[in-house]
Amino acid sequence: MPQYIIYFHQQWVGDHTEEWFASRGPLARAVVADMKDAGVLMFAGGLEEEMEHAVSADATSGELVITQGPISTGEYVGGLTIIDAPDDASATMWAGRIAEACGWPQEMRRFKP
Repeated sequence: MPQYIIYFHQQWVGDHTEEWFASRGPLARAVVADMKDAGVLMFAGGLEEEMEHAVSADATSGELVITQGPISTGEYVGGLTIIDAPDDASATMWAGRIAEACGWPQEMRRFKP
């Protein structure tokens, strides 16, 4: 089966109250449970939001440079889900379920074979 990544950039989340975020947790956990039951879930998780914990590795100059902090592109991934789904339609359905549960947009892409 093809494998897909479903992810979001932290900037897509928006500003919400702690209560709002707390209300999303059970919805997101339910979708993860459904993906496990359907046998498509490989991994799901959110990422550390404190960017000072990020490490960047860049070898584009011909020499490897390791720096503390993110690569400065303006957006950064906030979380991701990896699934092994039978087809694009199924993967799209799971991306939609995650978007509904989380309350912010998700992007879904297929891994190259």
